[in-house]
Formats: sequence, C-alpha cells, structure tokens
Amino acid sequence: MDGPLLPLGVPRAERADAARNRLHLLATAREMLAEDGADRLTMDGLAERAGLGKGTVFRRFGTRAGIFQALLDDEEQQFQQQVLSGPPPLGPDADALDRLVAYGRARIGFLFAHRDIARAALDGSQAVPAGTETPLSRMHIRMLLGQIRLGAVDPDILAVQLTAALDGPLLLHLSADDLAVDAPRMETRLVQGWQSLVHRACRP
Repeated sequence: MDGPLLPLGVPRAERADAARNRLHLLATAREMLAEDGADRLTMDGLAERAGLGKGTVFRRFGTRAGIFQALLDDEEQQFQQQVLSGPPPLGPDADALDRLVAYGRARIGFLFAHRDIARAALDGSQAVPAGTETPLSRMHIRMLLGQIRLGAVDPDILAVQLTAALDGPLLLHLSADDLAVDAPRMETRLVQGWQSLVHRACRP
C-alpha cells in the first residue's frame, strides 16, 4: 500500500498576495537561472528583476540558499507525484524490486537535472558531506523493502544505507569537472551502479 512519501501536516494558510509573490519569485528565479546560471542569482538581483522590495524577498527566503531550497522543494513535490501516481515501474502497480530500481534511476536523473540548484541550496550550516536528510527517498525505499523478501536483513538499516548511496551526497560532492566533462556518461554509470547495488543488496 502506498502512502505519502513525506510527512504531511496541515499547511498554514497563505495570504493570496503572499502566494502570488511566491509564485512570481520562483518563476523569476527560474528565468534568471536559465539565463545566467546559479552563481549569478542573488537576493538583490531577484528583487530587482521581480519588481518587488528586497524586504519581501528576504522575508520569503531568508538567505540566498533559501531561494534554491524553495526551488528544489517545488521540483521535489512534482517528482513525488510521479512516484505516487505515475505509470509503473516508477509508480504503483509494479513489482517492488522493479520499482526500487526505477526509483533510483529516476532519482539520479532528477538530481543530475537539478544539481546546480541542489549545490546552491547548501547554506553552510548543514553537515558535510551528508547535507540534509531526504525523507522522500528513505521512506519510499523502506516501504518498497518491506514488500521484498529479504531474508535475515534489517530493512530499516538497509533503507538508510541505500538512501545514503543514492541521494544528495553522491552528486553534490562529485567533482564539478566530472560532471562538466561527460555528465550523460556519469549519469549512466551511476544508474547502472544503483541497479547492481539493489539487486545484490536485495538478494534473499
């Protein structure tokens, strides 16, 4: 049975004008990223480009890293919907082992596509090299492991270890040169490595 990948609470109601500003700021930030890259996106520049006061931008995001955290969170929610309700094998109605392999493939693709945003979202207060934990991966992987006949294996610990092998640390701390020279080949190698790891770790 599939449940939410992330703990869901009752969200605080957002004023209509605040919601409009948030959507406008995120759309503007994406435009700036596409034009100039992550390194040139600043709080002041975003405020000027969006036609909003600097105070509005600071209240919304707090720090420059907060801009990228908000962008990444927005993309994460769309990714989560694909996992929850998309077609198999990523979505429901597929064998659990096939879903686990497909999840890793999709997650690696997601992290590669958003690697610049993910790097910029680190604000210096997070532990290195792990960064922040990603509950989405750990909870989903743990759910799928519970549907696989693993034998004498601790599924909670295995979920932590597979998450550590898959999520942010893997890509955030790869050399920028490694990614710039041949990113598609690196992505393919990581996908193949994930598939091999899952099949070996989940062998009864």
